[in-house]
Order: sequence, then structure tokens, then C-alpha cells
Amino acid sequence: MNRLWLWLLVILGLYGGYQFWTTRDVPHPPGILAAAGPVQGPLRGDPPRFRRGDAEITAVARFEMAARVIGVEPYRIDRMASLVPVDLAFGWGPMSDSKVLSRLSITQSNRFYFWTTEEFPIPRREIETHSANMHLIAASEIVERRIRAARVGQVVALSGYLVDVRTDVGWSIKSSLSREDTGAGACEVIWVESFE
Repeated sequence: MNRLWLWLLVILGLYGGYQFWTTRDVPHPPGILAAAGPVQGPLRGDPPRFRRGDAEITAVARFEMAARVIGVEPYRIDRMASLVPVDLAFGWGPMSDSKVLSRLSITQSNRFYFWTTEEFPIPRREIETHSANMHLIAASEIVERRIRAARVGQVVALSGYLVDVRTDVGWSIKSSLSREDTGAGACEVIWVESFE
């Protein structure tokens, strides 16, 4: 019986070590890692439409960006979980700099991203306009696996569409079309076709 417990502890230790290693933050020295902000562009012709489960998804703008992941929050039981199983918070410009991020405490819950600080490392408005919580809808299984594997600190490039979603069961969500807004309704909802 003692051997069984020993093996169980070894297996649990290995699993815990694997989980830590594959989800740990990716460290970077000070300096801006993603200087340019997201790029949003108009659609040409009829807006692309997609169907995922009970959701009708309509593109409202082209979208691409390179940004640093500053928060990862999985969701399993809310109404959006089957469509958007992970929200990522991103930072660009000064919000991709480790020196700035080290002075902020970043959390996510209830589909929002929050930050706090005892002393502003950059002006408040720069924090607000150079970071965002984003709801990512993967266009393929490969993209979904990459999104689920994202870690805080990684610099990723993604492209696709900002979208509005309406479901057969009665809830809907519209993407923000501005990087200047804050609060409820300020999250980008993205149909992600590429995630590197």
C-alpha cells in the first residue's frame, strides 16, 4: 500500500511540474515588445458571416495586431464558454513593457480585465488605450489550441475580424470598434483566423 501512495505522489508531482512549466509566465527584460497598436480596417463588399454552434457571427471590421499577452482567463460555465473558452488581455506600446507591467497588478474575471497600481508608471489614459480584454473565437481547431496554450508574457500576432454575435438561445454581444473605450462593451470580440 505504501508503494501505491509513493507512485501516486510521484505522478502528482510530475503533473504539477508539467502544469507549472507549461503555464508559467514568459519573462522579458524592460523595453517595449509590441510597439504598434492594433490595426482595424473596413470590410469590402458584404460582411463575412460565420456559424458556430447556436451562434450567428457577423464581421464588422478587419482586425490584426501584434501584442503581449498580459492576462489569460479560461471560462467553463458561463453562457459564452462554448464559443469563447478563453479571454486574453493584451498590451501594446508601453503596456508591452516589463518595466510598466511590473508596477501593475492585473486580474481577469466575469469577462473583464482589471488593473491596479499604487503609483502610475505611465499616465492612466495610456494604460487604458494600450491594453484590452478580448473575447477570441477560433476559426479552426488549430487556432483554438494555440489560443488555449497562450501564456502571460508571450508576444502573439493575430488576424481576423471584429464580429458581432447573436445566438439562437437569446444572448448577443457586439465588438468594440475602438481602442479608446473602457468598461462594459469595451471588449473586442474577434473571429481569429490566424494566431501565431
